[in-house]
Amino acid sequence: MATRWGLCGAGKISHDFSVAMKTLPAEDHQIVAIASRSSERAKEFAKKHSILKVYESYEELARDPDIDIVYLGVLHTEHWRVGLLFLKAGKNVLCEKPFAMNSRQVKDLVEAAKKNNAFLMEAIWSRCFPVHTEVCKLLAEEAVGEVKLVKAYFGSPQLHIPRSVEKELGGGALLDIGVYCLQFVLMVFNGERPESIQASGVLLDSGVDESMVVVMKFSRKRMALCAFSIAARLPNDAFICGTKGSIKVLGPMHCPTTLVVNDKKTEYPLPEPCLPLNFTNSTGLRYEAEEVRQCLLKGLKESPRMPLADSILLTEIMDEIRKQVGVVFSQDRK
Repeated sequence: MATRWGLCGAGKISHDFSVAMKTLPAEDHQIVAIASRSSERAKEFAKKHSILKVYESYEELARDPDIDIVYLGVLHTEHWRVGLLFLKAGKNVLCEKPFAMNSRQVKDLVEAAKKNNAFLMEAIWSRCFPVHTEVCKLLAEEAVGEVKLVKAYFGSPQLHIPRSVEKELGGGALLDIGVYCLQFVLMVFNGERPESIQASGVLLDSGVDESMVVVMKFSRKRMALCAFSIAARLPNDAFICGTKGSIKVLGPMHCPTTLVVNDKKTEYPLPEPCLPLNFTNSTGLRYEAEEVRQCLLKGLKESPRMPLADSILLTEIMDEIRKQVGVVFSQDRK
């Protein structure tokens, strides 16, 4: 029986998610409803993606008994409020990244999921890509010996995009793209908490971060370096350097299709989209959708690929980075 999806939000990422779904078997995945606060946008979206049910409020979607999981694709400033609405209604939720604006909000969502016996996952789609699956396998086999240094870079010029630069929209490099570099480090180091975090960055006039460099020290003399920017184009590669070799995830490291292990290159091609996409390699959203389906079939309440403990730690690290660099959102004061 197909996993029945309800989409919350009719924006760009929901479009790409819907296109990615069409690369999966229809007997496994069905998008059965779309909810948006704009009736016009919801109807237009439903027509484009052949979705039967259209809701003009999130509450209506939360009440629909024929939904197995909600994909939360609204702006991240809304994740906490809207996420709680669905979880309290007992709905399973796949929530876009970043999970919420700070670790307090993330812990609220996790607590609500546990209280209502609902599945919850932060949509760090990178973790579900075949490249990342292979990286985890190689690390478990100690293919490059003991890992001593992890480096991750992500830079994309997007100062012209309001949601990237405006504080009220949760802007800044860290929450939008830095999250991918940090999650990669946590994946390599198995969700271990760093012993120290040193962050340096420059802010825009709006008070959000434009560019940052973060150095983290882990136990057993292991280190990580992350650099990310919404002003400059960076290589967008990630490196794992070990005592016996290296692993390189070629850019785009957040949705990769190429892996280089000790100079041996392997390609993992993506299926072609049936409609134009808004973001790079978005048909790769299929992997997280299938991960969710497998978790639900097994009766799991969280994904082993992106455990809730990792999401909490990731946000706690981002809170500390923001504190050091001086980025404060209104949500931090509540």
